[in-house]
Amino acid sequence: QVQLVESGGGLVQAGGSLRLSCAASGRSFSTLAMGWFRQAPGKEREFVATISQSGGSTSYADSVKGRFTISRDNAKNTVYLQMNSLKPEDTAVYYCAAGRTQLGLRRGIHDYWGQGTQVTVSS
Repeated sequence: QVQLVESGGGLVQAGGSLRLSCAASGRSFSTLAMGWFRQAPGKEREFVATISQSGGSTSYADSVKGRFTISRDNAKNTVYLQMNSLKPEDTAVYYCAAGRTQLGLRRGIHDYWGQGTQVTVSS
């Protein structure tokens, strides 16, 4: 069993930056692909970014490409989401997820979810 705990959310002005962290418990972190998703009020949860087990492969939603960077530190059992040039439309609850493959994560196949962290971007 793996538990995921997100942190780092908050209120930021448009154009600002935040770094989200997702700490994972358990020994199997390095065997899991990881991803970030978000859900804005009244909208469905959407894919943001994924990263492979080694960190050598990443993928991003078009809406965040060039502004967000996903990374991981397997020694610390942590995955990060660096968010730059934030926009009001980035406002959402951000969730960390773990699964067997990056493609599976993008298709909604998740083994574990975090509880989410709120990101609010003011204009």
